[in-house]
Amino acid sequence: MNQLINFPLITSFAAIIITQLIKYPIALIFKKSDTKLSIIHATGGMPSSHSAAVTSLITTLIFQYGFRSPLVGIAVTFGVIIMFDAMGVRRQSGEQGVLLHFLTKQLKAKAKITGDTELLEQLNKMDEDRMVINDYLGHKPSEVIGGMFSGIIIAFIFRGIFTLLHLPM
Repeated sequence: MNQLINFPLITSFAAIIITQLIKYPIALIFKKSDTKLSIIHATGGMPSSHSAAVTSLITTLIFQYGFRSPLVGIAVTFGVIIMFDAMGVRRQSGEQGVLLHFLTKQLKAKAKITGDTELLEQLNKMDEDRMVINDYLGHKPSEVIGGMFSGIIIAFIFRGIFTLLHLPM
């Protein structure tokens, strides 16, 4: 197949960008008013850009090659792994990071109260700002599902755009 435009790749990258951009308004609407623009480039949050990317890739591969294609099988397999990882390992790592940050602050406070200067000195040597995880790294199941729907919708929108512009898919 001799194409100049890689429809699945373009759609997948667009899904990442679009879902990252819509995280801010979604957070404002559903969470709180103190949401920061930095959520746009952060990991985690609603919707999952990881899920959106892989589901848009899977959807566009189905458009091009049909559901029975081995390419779709490969994409689905890796997509499931990515989404499971986003909900599991990455989320737990983020939760542990938040807990470690809390415990470090508590340990510093206790060291100050007890006058343990050696411990306080060691804790102050740590570059805490660099090591702190401010947000969760991973996703809740609802965020992954939101990313899946976003990816599918984005794939259909891009298919419509490509069709209207007579671009090869």
